[in-house]
Amino acid sequence: MDDRQGPALDPRSSPARDPRSNRGTLQFIARQAMIDHGLEPEPPPAALEQARTAEPARGAGVGVRDLRGLLWSSIDNDDSMDLDQIEVAERLPGGAVKVLIGIADVDALVPRGSPVDRHAETNTTSVYAAGRVYPMLPERFSADLTSLGPDVDRLAVVSELTVTPRGEITGAAFYRALVRNRCKLAYRAVAAWLDGKAELPPALAKVPGVAEQVKLQDQVADALRAVRRDQGALTLRTIQSHAVFDGDALRDLVADDTDQAKALIEDFMIAANGAVARFLEAKGFATMRRVVKVPKSWDRLVALAAEHGFTLPAQADPRPLNAFLAEQQRTDPLRFPDLSLAVVKLIGPGEYDVHVPGQPPPGHFGLAVRDYAHSTAPNRRYPDIVTQRLLKAAIEGRPSPYALDELRALAEHCTAQEDEAAKVERQVGKSAAAMLLQGRTGQTFDAIVTGASEKGTWVRIAAPPVEGKVVRNERGLQVGQRVRVRLARADVARGFIDFARV
Repeated sequence: MDDRQGPALDPRSSPARDPRSNRGTLQFIARQAMIDHGLEPEPPPAALEQARTAEPARGAGVGVRDLRGLLWSSIDNDDSMDLDQIEVAERLPGGAVKVLIGIADVDALVPRGSPVDRHAETNTTSVYAAGRVYPMLPERFSADLTSLGPDVDRLAVVSELTVTPRGEITGAAFYRALVRNRCKLAYRAVAAWLDGKAELPPALAKVPGVAEQVKLQDQVADALRAVRRDQGALTLRTIQSHAVFDGDALRDLVADDTDQAKALIEDFMIAANGAVARFLEAKGFATMRRVVKVPKSWDRLVALAAEHGFTLPAQADPRPLNAFLAEQQRTDPLRFPDLSLAVVKLIGPGEYDVHVPGQPPPGHFGLAVRDYAHSTAPNRRYPDIVTQRLLKAAIEGRPSPYALDELRALAEHCTAQEDEAAKVERQVGKSAAAMLLQGRTGQTFDAIVTGASEKGTWVRIAAPPVEGKVVRNERGLQVGQRVRVRLARADVARGFIDFARV
C-alpha cells in the first residue's frame, strides 16, 4: 500500500493510452483534482452570464484621474493575458523618483456578492495546473475587461510612492485613475536586455521613452531591494517548473528561475503592498494581511546552519539567517535550491490573518517587513480584491465595507483554499513529470537527495527537473547527498515516480 496522495483514476477512462493526447490527460486529472479539493473547475452559469453581458468601465468619473498620457508599461510572462499591474516612474528634484504602480480595478466590474464575485470567493485564487489554467475570474474579465492589456483604456487603483536614491519610501498617495498600457513586455526579453545579454526588445523599441522608463524603474527596484536585504529579507531559490507543450504533446518540464525583470516587478509589488497596509492602518481600517510568522522551528534552522559550519543566534532573526543563505548560494549553488526548500519548510507556510489597528502587526518573516497586505493581483487572488475594496473605501472616505468577523472568516477561508489549490498544482505537476518519464523505466539518472525521514526518502533528478521516491536501497541516504538512481515506475494517473538506488 502506497501512502502518497494522488487521484484514484482508472487510466482506461482517460486519454492516457494515446501518447498524442497528454494535454487532455493532464486536463482530465486536473479537473478531477479541482473537484476533489473543493474547488470549482468552471464558473457557474450565473457567473458566465455576468461575464457575457459585462461591458468595459467607461469614463473617468468623479475622483478618477485621467493618466492615459503617461508611459505606462507592464512586464509579465510571455503568454500572460491577465495583467494586474502597470508601472511608470518620474525623476524628482534631489534625486528621488516618483513611482506609480497601477493595479487593475477589478471591483469596478465585479461587485461584491455578484455571481462572479461568489465564484472568486469560492476558489480564492487562480490555479496554474500543467496543461490548463483555471482562472479565478471568467476569462472575459481577467484576460480582457479587468486586464491592463495594451492599448485599451482601463480603470486602475494607483499607488504613488516617492523613493529616495537609498531606497527609502518617504511618501505615498493612493487614488483611482483611468490608464492605458502603452507597452506589454515579457520577463525573459527584458531581463536579457537589462543584463546586457540581448539587444533592445522589439516591444520596447516601438514606444519611444519606455526603454528609459524601464531602466529607471530597475534602478529604483535595486534600491528598494537593498533596503529589504539590510533588514533581513531572505535569499531563497527553490526549483519550480512549468510544462512545455508541442501542440497537445507534452515536450518538457522547464525550470523557472528568477531574473532581473521578475525581481523588478516583485520589488514594486512588495513596496506597494506594504504602503497600502500602512495607509489602511492609518485610516483605522482592519486589514487582511499576508503573514509568515516567526518560525517555531528556529532551533532546527540553527541545527541546519550548524551542519554547514554556520552559527545562528538562539533567537529568531532573519538577518543572520539571510547571511547564511547568501553564503551557501555563493559557495554551493548546485545544492542551494534544496537548502532553500528545507528552509522554507522549516519557516512554515504563509497564511492570511487580520490586523486590527493599534495591535502589533503579525509581519512577514521571509520578506522582513512589518506590514504586508496582498493588493497587487486582483485578477488572480481574492484577498487582493478584498484589499482593493478596503482601499477604495478609504480613498473615498467611506467606512470599511467588511465587518471584522467577515474579514477573519475570509482570511481563514482564503488560507485553506490556497492550500487546496497548491495541492492541485503539485498533484498535476507530478502527473506531468511521470508522463515525461513513461517508457524510460530502467534508465539511470544522477540525483540529489531532497528528503529523508520515516515517511520516505526523496530524490530530484536534473533533466527533467522532477522528484521521486526511493523505494529500494534507500537506507543511509542523507539530504544533500548525490546518488545514482534507476527509474522503477512512472504512474501518470497517481503522479507517482519511484526510483531504486543503484
